[in-house]
Amino acid sequence: MRWIALMALLAAAQITRAAEPMSPAQFEAYVTGKTLFYGQQGRAYGAEIYLENRQVRWSFLDGECKDGHWYPVDEKICFVYEDRLDPQCWTFFLQSGGLSAKFEGNPDAPELYEAQDLGEEMLCLGPKVGV
Repeated sequence: MRWIALMALLAAAQITRAAEPMSPAQFEAYVTGKTLFYGQQGRAYGAEIYLENRQVRWSFLDGECKDGHWYPVDEKICFVYEDRLDPQCWTFFLQSGGLSAKFEGNPDAPELYEAQDLGEEMLCLGPKVGV
């Protein structure tokens, strides 16, 4: 019986640990050099390339990409992009399936999650040129 109680306690500790936000150092170590695709509510949401020195390139998978950078604010990771200078701050969690992220400032916003295979490709087609 003690064995079962110990296993239940360890399982609860694992769940609690999984719910802890990643530190900025953990986030940086996990993402740097990767391209991560994100899903939301079972659908493709976007992708981000995480470059050296906290530089990023984001796309909603529509062919347009926005360069930016990220910086830590306490346990949050905030992003600023070339076309949007107000910070977009997220709390990231590392779970068995990869990252999940909760947008700060909007408790009703659905959680994003790292998607393993969305059948999408991150393309940056360049600026739109017209006449």
